[in-house]
Parts: sequence; C-alpha cells; structure tokens
Amino acid sequence: MWDRLWINARLATMTDGAPYGALAEGALASADGKIAWVGPQGELPGTPAELAREVIDLEGRWVTPGLIDCHTHLVYGGNRAREFELRLEGASYEEIARAGGGIRNTVKATREASEEELRAGALPRLKSLLAEGVTTVEIKSGYGLNLETELKQLRVARSLGKELPVTVSTTFLGAHALPPEFEGDSDGYIDAVCAMMPEVASSGLADVVDAFCETIGFSYEQTKRVFQAARDNGLPVKLHADQLSDLEGAKLAADFGALSADHLEYTSESGAQAMAEAGTVAVLLPGAFYFLRETKQPPLEAFRSAGVPIAIATDSNPGSSPATSLLLMLNMACTLFRMTPEEALLGVTRHGAQALGLRESRGTLEVGKVADLCIWNIESPAELAYRIGFNPLVTAVKDGRDVVSGAV
Repeated sequence: MWDRLWINARLATMTDGAPYGALAEGALASADGKIAWVGPQGELPGTPAELAREVIDLEGRWVTPGLIDCHTHLVYGGNRAREFELRLEGASYEEIARAGGGIRNTVKATREASEEELRAGALPRLKSLLAEGVTTVEIKSGYGLNLETELKQLRVARSLGKELPVTVSTTFLGAHALPPEFEGDSDGYIDAVCAMMPEVASSGLADVVDAFCETIGFSYEQTKRVFQAARDNGLPVKLHADQLSDLEGAKLAADFGALSADHLEYTSESGAQAMAEAGTVAVLLPGAFYFLRETKQPPLEAFRSAGVPIAIATDSNPGSSPATSLLLMLNMACTLFRMTPEEALLGVTRHGAQALGLRESRGTLEVGKVADLCIWNIESPAELAYRIGFNPLVTAVKDGRDVVSGAV
C-alpha cells in the first residue's frame, strides 16, 4: 500500500503540456517519501481505501510542487537598515560599497558572530520562507571572506537543514567582495579564494561555487580563475552576473557550464544565447531590482526567444534584498518584469530546481520525485502571483509528511 493518497485535488504538476501541467480532477500518492502515483483520479488502480494507509480529501484544493528559493544569503550577522536610509537620502549602492559599507559592513558583523548567533539570526528568516511553502532553499556564504568564517557560514547553513524540514543547498561565495585586509590587491585575494577551494571541497560543506563578476566585485578574468579552481576541485559553479554592467558574465557562466547565472539586468542577446546552449538557468531577482530602485530590466524576451529556463528567487540578503517572501517575488516578477504567472511559478518550482542541479529529484509532480508538495486554498495557480501580502497555504508536505500548516 501507499503511505498517503491525496484525492479530489487539482494538480499543477508544472510538467509540459497543459498550462501549469494542470489536472483538474487529480490524485497523488506517496510512499517512502517519494511520489508513487500521480494522475487523473478516475484512473486510480483501485479504491482509495484499498490503495493507501491514509487518504486525504482535498475537496478541490490546488496542489503544486514544494516551492524552491534558489538564491539566498540567509546566514549573516547584523543588518544594514542605516544604509537603506542613506540610499533614500541620495547615496547609490556603489557609493556606499566604495566607502566601506555594503558587503564589508556585513562581513565585519559576520566575522564577529558565533555560529549560534548566526543560526539564531537565520532561523526566523528561513521560517518565514517555510511558512509560504518553501521546501528547498539555497544558502550562500560570502560574508566571511576568509576560510574560517566562510566555513562557519556553510556549517550554519547545513545545520539549518537538519533543524528544520527543508532541503538546504549550500554555495561557497568566497569571491563576493574584497575584504579590508586585501585593500587594493584584488588579484591577491583571488589567489586566496582559489587556495581555499581544496579545503572547501574536502569539507563537504559546499555543493556549488559562486562569484560576483561586476565592476564593484571581480573582473571577468578573476572570476574565470575562481571557476577553474572550482572545476579542478570537482565543484559546479553559478554566477552573480551582469547586475550593474555587462562584463559578459552570462557568457563566462555558460562557458563553464554553470547551473545558473543570476541577476542579469545587463545581459546581452549573445549572452542569453550562450546560456541557452549551455543549459544555464537565468535566475531573476526582482527583490533586489525593486529594493535598489533599478530601471534596467533583464532581457526577458531574449531569454524567451533563446529558450533559457527562467527561475525566480528572493536573493534574501541584508543589503539589497532583505526579503523573506517568495510569494511576493512571484508578484514582483510579473509586475516589474512582465513575466506571466505561469512563468513565475515555473521559476520557483521546475526551473528553480534546475538552477540548483536538482531537476531529477524535485520541482514537478512526477513519479519518483520527492514528495514535496504545497496545498493551496486558491481558485487558480495564477492567484499565487496575483495576491500581494497574502499567504493561501493550507499545508506544506516535505518527503510525504505534513510539516507546515498555513493560516487559511
């Protein structure tokens, strides 16, 4: 027998075919934490009572895959509310960064914080995401900028996945900014990041390597060195690319077969084409676009035309996107970038999984994938992107078990 069987469900499987991969009168079963059966209820191979130990009647509610936030910086010390004030008083993000604020401000606080303090700070942020049905989340380091603190962040990130019912994918972002002890010597710091790579890899604490290729970050050539070191140590890569300028970061990411390139406001058509050919996902971050009051939109039509999968994420971080609502990002993706609600939902399910290299195990409702589900009190999947500040989650299911009960 199956462990559980959900009946009288409307399923947004997020597979190809009908919009949202929808099944209007569907059923879904789980066994041993994985999806064991999914399809039209009328095609069940028997009565519900004889098929499963537990039968749940959803009374027409919608079911989607568990949501995936594929780009966050959840583990850090302090906050940057004062910089928010400074920007509103006229200072730019770049001016604050060049004056020693920005990421460096958070680096100081993160270095000084204990693992327990970092964990205590990250828990409420992660719980906020879980309350909206997030079952998989990526968490980056990048606020240590030395081996000791980078590993400290990664350990905390790993521990969060053990403490809460969520799958955590970890990313080593040593090449995030130039630490104060390397002032004026960015090449020297890249040497240091590359030297960290063997220990990062052997620790097993990082699933992926990331870098910030930008005018206020690191150059194309410096980023290439980081990626080569990652490749030499058997780690896949992703990239903060083309956020403030076009340094051909999208092309560089594609050249290394990156899982994703993220931000991408200034990506060229040729960069989009390179990403398509490499299978690199475009991760759009509307929270940062909104918070920094940017005006240059990502080249959505170029991504569509080239066939680049598009994911959406919170970019939850203290400086440019202090967001802990993935549902709000769906609305922002539609209102700011003119994505469709279906594209946005794909961005936090199927394409979000692909951006983490997890497409084979999650992101769609298909037999054999993990039984990570969200049950919603909505009339159509588009409602998830339509509403602002409302959470229609009824239940989140992780590995076949109910882990979050919503407010509706």
